[in-house]
Amino acid sequence: MARAAALLQEDTQPESDRLDDFPHPRETHELFGQATAEQTLLRAFSEGRMHHAWLLCGQAGIGKATLAYRLAKHALARPDERRPGTLDVVSVGSSVRQVIALSHPGLLVLRRPFDPKAKRFMSAITVDEVRRLRSFLGLTAGEGAWRIVIVDSANDLNPNAANALLKSLEEPPSQTIFLLVSSEPSAVLPTIRSRCRRLSLLPLGDEDLRNAAERALQSAGQTFPKVEQWTHVQQLAEGSVRRALQFASEGGLASYSALAAAIAKLPAVDWPATHVLADALSGSASEQQFEMFCDLLLEMTGRLARERCGDDARRAAQLTAFWSTLVRQRSEVDLLNLDRKAFILNMFNSLQQAVDKEHG
Repeated sequence: MARAAALLQEDTQPESDRLDDFPHPRETHELFGQATAEQTLLRAFSEGRMHHAWLLCGQAGIGKATLAYRLAKHALARPDERRPGTLDVVSVGSSVRQVIALSHPGLLVLRRPFDPKAKRFMSAITVDEVRRLRSFLGLTAGEGAWRIVIVDSANDLNPNAANALLKSLEEPPSQTIFLLVSSEPSAVLPTIRSRCRRLSLLPLGDEDLRNAAERALQSAGQTFPKVEQWTHVQQLAEGSVRRALQFASEGGLASYSALAAAIAKLPAVDWPATHVLADALSGSASEQQFEMFCDLLLEMTGRLARERCGDDARRAAQLTAFWSTLVRQRSEVDLLNLDRKAFILNMFNSLQQAVDKEHG
């Protein structure tokens, strides 16, 4: 009874790797646009050549985590639950239901935990999280049974956690597969990378992107954008389903347009509107919107610096310096739990000064 209560409590907590009300990657039964990567894993598994650790690479939101969970479901399913020639499994199988509920004894997922007292996600995967590996790998698996460890994302590992994970990668038990998800593999500890087989996933093509977004929006009870809106969403998504869903959701395109308009007006800043924006993004329930805002601000500032660089790179020096500052301070907001509103207002003030100096 206590175990059931603990599971219920864990399941109702927010998840750092879930996008709003859309299906989680472990709840997603179809993977669009990644047939080559999927066949690579399937062949290795079917032919008994499964490497013990894989680094699934590619930009955010293109299906890396979905592929990891598909392999987990396939490996943990009974042979009669697996469909030949694919990682598909019988969706009503008991093992699949357990994976979706995160209750399968052969699956361990490492990700940024939620701190219920602070009502926020921790800024990194800590060493305490990785220490759960010790008891998980110490359990005796059934004959022929697999154990799957998913790390989503490997870029969230803090140094101590990365070193703790490395020890398990160096001496992995038999029938164990580590699946590390990463959108920035160069930032993963080199010694970890050296022990993983790298599998790169590509951005989705237009048709696959549309099919994946349409299916996710339908599952979330949302309407697919009109033709002209989808054309804009598709351009902004750059092959990422996650980005497409962010822009296709209510207010996504409006937020992008508002930020683009604000940057276009620089060095003038509408401070009352900026305060309203900062208030909207500073709440604990707005973490994903805040992340999207920061990503867009980084992209737009980088583009602005390139456009104004011309033949003389010195003209963009202030904007480039601002971009570097934004990257650093963005990390500090999570690491030190700094005030988001103050961060946003400070960024607009710094950007205004940078453009002012660049004009001067």
